Amino acid sequence: MEPFRTESLHARVLKAISDHKSGGFSLRMAPMIDIIFLLLIFFLVAANWRPEESFLPFHLPSAKAQSPSIGKPEPLMIYIFAIDSGCQVQISQFEPVKIEKQNIEADLAGLMEQMNISLRAQKRFASDPIEIICHPAVKWQYLAKIYNVFYGGGLTDITFIMTEQPNDGNFD
Repeated sequence: MEPFRTESLHARVLKAISDHKSGGFSLRMAPMIDIIFLLLIFFLVAANWRPEESFLPFHLPSAKAQSPSIGKPEPLMIYIFAIDSGCQVQISQFEPVKIEKQNIEADLAGLMEQMNISLRAQKRFASDPIEIICHPAVKWQYLAKIYNVFYGGGLTDITFIMTEQPNDGNFD
C-alpha cells in the first residue's frame, strides 16, 4: 500500500478544480418563449380594438317621421354687383338694395331691414349660413361695410364664394 500523500491529493484537487471549465451562465429558452406567447395571447384577448359606437349623441329619425332630415340648411345667397355710384346688393329673390357713397349709412340700414325681411319670409335663423358672391369690380370698402352690418346684426355664418370674373358682367 502506498503511503498517504497529502501533496498529491492536494495537487489532484487543485488540478481538478482548475481543469473543470465552467460552462458560464445560460438561460433556458423554452420557458421564456412560453411566457412571451402567453403575454401575447393575453394582450390580444384583452385589447379594445375599436371604440364604442355610442360616443356621439346622434339620433336618427324614425321611418314614420314626416319631417325632413335635420341637417345644415341651404345657404342664403347674396350677390353684390358694382354700379357707378357704389354697389347693389341682391338678397335672394327680393328687390335689390343700392348702397351709394352719398348716404351709405341709410342704405346699410335699409340693407339690414331687407335682410331681416328675407330671413323672416324664408323662415331662417341668424345662425343659418350665408354665402356672399361679390363681383370683382366691387370696391373693398363697400364689401367690408356690408359684412360688418351683417355680422353686427347677429349673422355669424358668413362665407365668401370666390368666382372667376365673368365676361358679360353676370354671375350665370
